[in-house]
Amino acid sequence: MHHTNRRLILASSSPYRRKLLTQLGLKFECISPDMDEAPSANESAGDLAERLAHAKAQHILATNPQCVVIGSDQTADLEGAILGKPHNVECAVGQLQACSGKTVRFYTAIAVISLHQRQVEVISTEVKFRELTENQIRAYIKKEEPLDCAGSFKCEGLGIALFESIRSTDPSALIGLPLISVARMLWAEQIDVLTL
Repeated sequence: MHHTNRRLILASSSPYRRKLLTQLGLKFECISPDMDEAPSANESAGDLAERLAHAKAQHILATNPQCVVIGSDQTADLEGAILGKPHNVECAVGQLQACSGKTVRFYTAIAVISLHQRQVEVISTEVKFRELTENQIRAYIKKEEPLDCAGSFKCEGLGIALFESIRSTDPSALIGLPLISVARMLWAEQIDVLTL
């Protein structure tokens, strides 16, 4: 098995996902699927992530049928409530205050689809937050500006200091793209990142 010349598309505009996928040493392009990401009524965080990852990939595959498309989505669940991207400082402060001392479950969904097959998986990561003061929270947000991140932090940066612990089967999942699953799914598409 070897690299085929099939085009690989990451259905995302996220700089974090792009950087992660670069780790696998593949040539790929990014196309952003412009989509409504609002949850349906009573949809759980895990189901939402799974539906959106698949929908993003499907959206791009529809106009690029010869390609292999990677879609991903991440949601965060704090005691049954879905945490979205904060988009502004006060909302980010509120999110991190709500998470302080609590355990938040993150769901990172990955979909690798082509005309031949669809593979979808959800990786769950459990993050226990430290007890944080408002000063610590505001200082963190000012330094890192995590306003485009679900849960208001960047765990690949200073955000790691907000946590007491992380439990996950794939450390890249929390950053936004579970590379262990991606590599395995691409292998099933005859794209082996470990072969020249």
